[in-house]
Amino acid sequence: MSDLDTPRRKRFPLTLDDTRPAASKVTPARTSSAPSPMASRTHGSLGLDSASFRARMVDRIRLDGCTDAEVLRVFGEVPRHLFVDPALVSQAYEDTSLPIGLGQTISKPSVVARMLALLRARPGGAALSRVLEIGTGCGYQAALLCGLARNVYSVERLKALHDKARENLAPIRPANLRLVFGDGRLGHAPNAPYDGIVSAAGGLGLPQAWLDQLAPGGRLVAPVQSAPESREQVLIVVDRMADGRWVEQRHETVRFVPLESGTRDHRPA
Repeated sequence: MSDLDTPRRKRFPLTLDDTRPAASKVTPARTSSAPSPMASRTHGSLGLDSASFRARMVDRIRLDGCTDAEVLRVFGEVPRHLFVDPALVSQAYEDTSLPIGLGQTISKPSVVARMLALLRARPGGAALSRVLEIGTGCGYQAALLCGLARNVYSVERLKALHDKARENLAPIRPANLRLVFGDGRLGHAPNAPYDGIVSAAGGLGLPQAWLDQLAPGGRLVAPVQSAPESREQVLIVVDRMADGRWVEQRHETVRFVPLESGTRDHRPA
């Protein structure tokens, strides 16, 4: 995962401003209830490959209010412990965010599930053709999105994390995922428009590029800083209706890392 420095604008369309054993392949969105091949992979001697760990996490997500069966399915398939630091694997299936380096985190499962369920509830329907993720981080949410969308494009501004995500995802080999090293505030114009855009970082507002790259019937889900002087963020949903209207919803308070501009290539001194 990865503040915008400008105040809220008053114009439309929006005023807001690794231990990894044998490889297995992630397939695009599907409706089968068969277990994912990822579910059989291990993480040393901790036995975190057991489906029971993911099942308990899914139960907690369901109790937290998620009713989207497809979102629950992918959480039951993607092994979260493969995306966290080996020293933190014992906490991999707790409902907590964890550090992944460079001041970034892997978000709480319940928050990620909430955002993905909101994304699928877009005006154009739950089926997602193209999805843009802002802030690849360690690659976990990208792996989840690959089970929900036909094509996923994920942008990360920190080269070290971009490389780490590529390494984490390599054994899974998601054929429908493209990782992009770039400035997430600019979105990713070459593959626009997108049915869904989801951000794992929040600033003072939503970059115009994201709105421009959202398809009619599409939905944008992102944290936004509630006020310039506040560190509080709220979850924002923006729909681009087929008739050209923009509809905004504000949801619960959340906490994500700041949305920053530019790219950074961290190299050893």
